Amino acid sequence: MFVRLLLLLCGWSFFATSLAAMTVYKSIDANGVVSYSDRPAPGAQAFVFRERMVEHLERQVRLDIHQHQGVEAVYVRNDLYAPVEIELAFTGVHNVSGAPARPIRQVLPARSRQRLALLRAIRVDQPLSYVPRFRYSLGDPAGAVHTYRYRWPWRGGSFRLSQGANGRYSHFGAKNRYAMDIAMPVGTPIIAARGGVVVKTENAQDGRGSNPAGNFVRVLHNDGTMGVYLHLKQGSVSVREGQRVVPGSPLGLSGNTGNSSGPHLHFVVQRNTGLGLVSIPYQFDRPLGPLPNFALGKP
Repeated sequence: MFVRLLLLLCGWSFFATSLAAMTVYKSIDANGVVSYSDRPAPGAQAFVFRERMVEHLERQVRLDIHQHQGVEAVYVRNDLYAPVEIELAFTGVHNVSGAPARPIRQVLPARSRQRLALLRAIRVDQPLSYVPRFRYSLGDPAGAVHTYRYRWPWRGGSFRLSQGANGRYSHFGAKNRYAMDIAMPVGTPIIAARGGVVVKTENAQDGRGSNPAGNFVRVLHNDGTMGVYLHLKQGSVSVREGQRVVPGSPLGLSGNTGNSSGPHLHFVVQRNTGLGLVSIPYQFDRPLGPLPNFALGKP
């Protein structure tokens, strides 16, 4: 029972920037007690926390370049059910007319396609040459965030916080600073804490998988913020991209997938603040029962 409790207390999500990584060591003593430390011990296993969430958007946000009679039309396509902020610049430009001198930066609406540039050869007897530099981020950075108190994103027992905001082990870095980890058994029903449109899901990961977030659901709210529900059970996600949900709508079941050391739900609210997602503070409509935050080193 004691070991089980400790495992629940340590249900952390591992999510950190490549610039700020920390190695934490998990060890089990002769009595079977699990502990975590930033110092290695004989027989300890290392976990490296990195803030990354690979959502594989390359096929859903991309450049389309159409060539016809020496003219190249550069389009950007957004197949997501959310706006996307993009930036396109041209480098290595040679024999090209129509390439903007400064990067193009704008927001593409959901499910849209737009022409950004029309390039022609200055000398028609020579090929034009350029290198497009393209980057993007989910969401529209414009607009104000509305005050909102989120309902608990699960049904069932009164679970407790195992790591809160600014946890130094894994809740640091721009995307993850205000995340909350709630320890709960695998298979707990996960529901929408706020209404919106499902933007992205992952449902096929088993165990640690290839994505540190594990299986997840991302929901776009009406003020442009997004709620993300991570480490869900394989095959349990019950919503599809483009589906509208309301508070309380079933999303899936809690799990222990991705970079997770124990069964828990990692819930974070993010917004785009300019070609990058950051986590933002939020509140639930009821208090969570606090646990000692071992991620902060507090007894």
